Amino acid sequence: MSAAEAFLELARSRRSMGLSRLAPDEVDRGLIEQMLEAANWGQSNEDTEPWRFTVFTGDGREKLAQLFIQAQRADKEEADEEGPRKRAFAAPVWIAIGMKPGLAEDGSYLTSEEEEIMAVATAVQNLHLMARALGLTGMWHSKGTSVHPAVAEGLGLAAPNRLLGLFMLGWPSTDWLEGQRGDVANRVTWVTGN
Repeated sequence: MSAAEAFLELARSRRSMGLSRLAPDEVDRGLIEQMLEAANWGQSNEDTEPWRFTVFTGDGREKLAQLFIQAQRADKEEADEEGPRKRAFAAPVWIAIGMKPGLAEDGSYLTSEEEEIMAVATAVQNLHLMARALGLTGMWHSKGTSVHPAVAEGLGLAAPNRLLGLFMLGWPSTDWLEGQRGDVANRVTWVTGN
């Protein structure tokens, strides 16, 4: 199989799998480091390399549980500590996805915020593809508590930095999901010289 064929197969077989599809088994730190190395090769306009990651594993997930509880308290007077703690420990690994934009001396962006977010997205795609290559699965969750201001603040991602979500990671507990896509020809317009 050529490198191009292998890459296409990897891209086709990448799947987002949430908490209910993750086994509780630990993930070796070396595998996570390989994923982060792949992420570090995302594209970056102006060479800002805006991606920032915080990895929670083992007992370190208690820190994430506390951030989830703080987010819940920010929205309600009383917090149910059991729910956020159960969520934090439902995946063997959580990776917070942060964006720290490149700034000029006057505090202005070196490039647009949108371009910085797109750069982080390329890093996360690399991370997810490497996870697939290693037999791991996960999902980038980018709403609710995963981007809550209290969680962002607890991670040191106050403005102009941003928390863009959390990547839940683990070994699949179910059969690998099959994916489907429509025909790419229906999504492409060709403009040629003749």
